[in-house]
Amino acid sequence: MAEIMFWEAVLRAHDEEMARDPLVICMGEDIGVAGGTYKATKGLYEKYGEKRVMDTPISEGGFTGLAVGAGFLGVRPIVEIMSVNFAWLAMDQLFNSAAKVRYMSGGQLEAPIVVRSPGGCAHQLGAQHSARMEKVFMGIAGLRVVTPSNPRQAYGLLKSAIRSNDPVFINEHELMYNMKGEVPDEEYFLPLEGSEVARPGSDITLFGYNVSVHWCLQAAEILNKQHGINAEVVDLYSLAPLDRAGIKKSVAKTHRALIAEEAEAPVGVGSEVMAIINEECFFELDAAPVRVSAKNVPIPYNHTLEKAAVPSAKDIVQAVLKMFGKA
Repeated sequence: MAEIMFWEAVLRAHDEEMARDPLVICMGEDIGVAGGTYKATKGLYEKYGEKRVMDTPISEGGFTGLAVGAGFLGVRPIVEIMSVNFAWLAMDQLFNSAAKVRYMSGGQLEAPIVVRSPGGCAHQLGAQHSARMEKVFMGIAGLRVVTPSNPRQAYGLLKSAIRSNDPVFINEHELMYNMKGEVPDEEYFLPLEGSEVARPGSDITLFGYNVSVHWCLQAAEILNKQHGINAEVVDLYSLAPLDRAGIKKSVAKTHRALIAEEAEAPVGVGSEVMAIINEECFFELDAAPVRVSAKNVPIPYNHTLEKAAVPSAKDIVQAVLKMFGKA
């Protein structure tokens, strides 16, 4: 196992898959000569050339459409959309073409396209650069959505996504690119469906994904040390499809559930997880499931207001204590 940064794990997956298959290509804004906004394609332009690592104009709909069409012909494109906020401009290509073509063609056409995009609330990027769009993408039938919370997942999910014949959207959080973590030295693939128990526990399940997994882990330590509550943390790295069996298994064990998300609550990941809990294990519950979500406002630029709009480990702790009657 080697300890590397998140961006290095993404770069390694790119490099290995491009070396293995000449039909794997990359395209996006500043991914070539500049090596990517977050260094995730650093050095690939020099190694593989401009025909396989393409710097594109600022036209998300244009180059995403190009990638979808290339996928129809057997190419395996990896598209980097510089910020998930700009992915709105490519929604028609993803929603109406990539996600639907296999169904509409009766299996005659496939779109094995991978779209990577950083998103989430970083540091004072303002309302138009702090989008959390995972809930939009996970509602698109035919599109797989995954979101890594550590370098190992980032490496294993990208490897699996590139070899998948389904279109895959990978939601990467901007605050994680310099995060360090262990990644296997040998080739490693993480299934595009499933979840992981990041911390075993017995009293309550804290569900999170990407950055909120780390809030849940911090909250679990506080709850255990200061309040004697043993929380299990489940990492929902696959958002479409969600791991119904994994969610059910954990809630049946702990009988309580909290879902933490950086996005706003309405029509969100937490809403869907709560629906699954009510459908699959209602009679296992000792308390109603709880969501800890962002305020339903555009993310402010002001640092103090930005922190107030987004939840934290402290908010998770308070919600759990309230559920246990200890607030």
